[in-house]
Amino acid sequence: MPVILSCRGLAKWYDSHALFEDLTLGIDAGARVGLIGPNGSGKSTLMRILAGLEVPDEGDRAVAQGARLTYLPQSDQFPADATPETALTEAMVASHPGLEDYERDQLAAEALEQAGFGVAGNPGTTQAVSTLSGGWRKRLAIARALASEPDVLLMDEPTNHLDLEGIWWLERTLTKSKATIVVVSHDRFFLQRACNRVIELNKVYPGGCFGSTGGYVAFLEKRAEFLANQKSRQDSLDNQVRREIEWLRANPSAQTVKSKARVDRASAMMSDLSALSWRNSQTRRADIDFSGTGRRTNDLVVLEECSKRLGTRALFSDVSLTLSPGTRLGLLGLNGSGKTTFLNVLTKRLAPDTGKVRHATELKIEIFDQRRERLDPRQPLRKALCASGETVVYRGRGQHVAAWAKRFLFGAHQLDLEVGKLSGGEQARVLIANLMLKPCDLLVLDEPTNDLDIPSLEVLEQSLMDFPGAVALVTHDRYLLDRVSTQLLALDGAGGAYQVADCAQWEDLAERLLAQAPGSMPAALASPSTAKPKTASPGLSGKERRELDRMSEKIHEAEARVASLEARTGDPTVVADPAALEAACEQLATAQAEVDKLYARWQHLEAKAG
Repeated sequence: MPVILSCRGLAKWYDSHALFEDLTLGIDAGARVGLIGPNGSGKSTLMRILAGLEVPDEGDRAVAQGARLTYLPQSDQFPADATPETALTEAMVASHPGLEDYERDQLAAEALEQAGFGVAGNPGTTQAVSTLSGGWRKRLAIARALASEPDVLLMDEPTNHLDLEGIWWLERTLTKSKATIVVVSHDRFFLQRACNRVIELNKVYPGGCFGSTGGYVAFLEKRAEFLANQKSRQDSLDNQVRREIEWLRANPSAQTVKSKARVDRASAMMSDLSALSWRNSQTRRADIDFSGTGRRTNDLVVLEECSKRLGTRALFSDVSLTLSPGTRLGLLGLNGSGKTTFLNVLTKRLAPDTGKVRHATELKIEIFDQRRERLDPRQPLRKALCASGETVVYRGRGQHVAAWAKRFLFGAHQLDLEVGKLSGGEQARVLIANLMLKPCDLLVLDEPTNDLDIPSLEVLEQSLMDFPGAVALVTHDRYLLDRVSTQLLALDGAGGAYQVADCAQWEDLAERLLAQAPGSMPAALASPSTAKPKTASPGLSGKERRELDRMSEKIHEAEARVASLEARTGDPTVVADPAALEAACEQLATAQAEVDKLYARWQHLEAKAG
């Protein structure tokens, strides 16, 4: 495919700090490129340069002749009196000057309908944009950008503010688009689904960037291979340089032509080694490691048939679950479905309308609040990281606040900067740093991944998986949820609560629920291996509902025991012993009867539930 957008030898400095230098890349027509990189690597700056809105300090950019380019920044802007209808109509006027008014109006109406406006339960087409939520404003901004029918669409963090339904809509929309797309995103699920090429800006690579075709998973594989080869090259070059240095020491005069050539070669190798060592050192990332209390109590938090309403609307009903050490509960649901309310009930900050919440004695809970209300925007970073003095005590050992700040990628020059002047990702790292200083039994994290770059997300994932206590987590990062969670609970916002296997199953379920008429009760899922809604029909008692929820697990365990006993009856040593064989056969018959009994009970409960 021909290159439609390119840059060569780009460099951009802020003060004396280089965001990138000698950056060269090309974007093929029809590609959907995901642009990633650590915070501060210059992704947004590069997007503005590619859009022609900012001038590089060095190098140039080129756009294919006649190509129409549209740039969607992180912050959308609409006229004060705009409505979705007027915003799309004005975009159509600019992009389709030859059409009649009624034709443009029809195209605008179709674009709004595809974006979800005017659908029952969603914002209308004549509603003031100023009254829309952040997610619907973002949808409108994306729809307006697409309405211009660009050849190249540059999008900076388009998934910000979108709920899961909005992200699914965006994924489908971009994969159907004929435009060449370059999108900055930290959403790894989105990168895998919507992109067919991934480019990372990072000084660890020669030239400052590395790219590969395919989705995010293919990129991870190729990046790992490249970095391993680069590290191997450094090790090999290090050995060669060591030998050359030994030779130079033994031959200080180096008088012959051959010797001078060897000196020059050794100098070149040392220069290459220095560049490789510097690049390989650029992989520093935040060091996140939460501390548990070491409590061995199995039942840290127990919910018994808990329900909660918001006015006349049921958020969730009859939810029963137990959090134990090692349990990592991920909460799913569209915006407004009650996820934060569920966390408040779980931590007893809100009382359930019905049911009980039991905590282990002296349970220690630490909470990451998505509103970040614990941060004082006027407080210097030094005080935010260390409330008193200059020494931070972590796991019984003291360290200077500057060393503690460095662990979270803050420089010493930032210690006196006000917290309110930090980026969103930096503020999130401050909150995480404070949580790490407080050993706890239960970590409650409400949208901790907002504004975090991918390297920080990867460290956070590993820390949560290593945390010995229980975790309750709300995040739009589906990749993190699938990796970290041992249980996933999905809320539909209409009283239903579902245990699902992964985010893909929740997506399938949510799309079916969204297709139903507003207010209709969700249908039960189909098979015993698929999680059942906690809100079964009134035909079941609370005890029977819990029994039905656990039935799939019981059947699986019973069938595993039958398989084990069948293998035992075929063991030559057992066959040779009549008494052992008879006992094994009796055990097999008992186990098979238990399986039959469980299936019969499951069918009875399913029938009773309707």
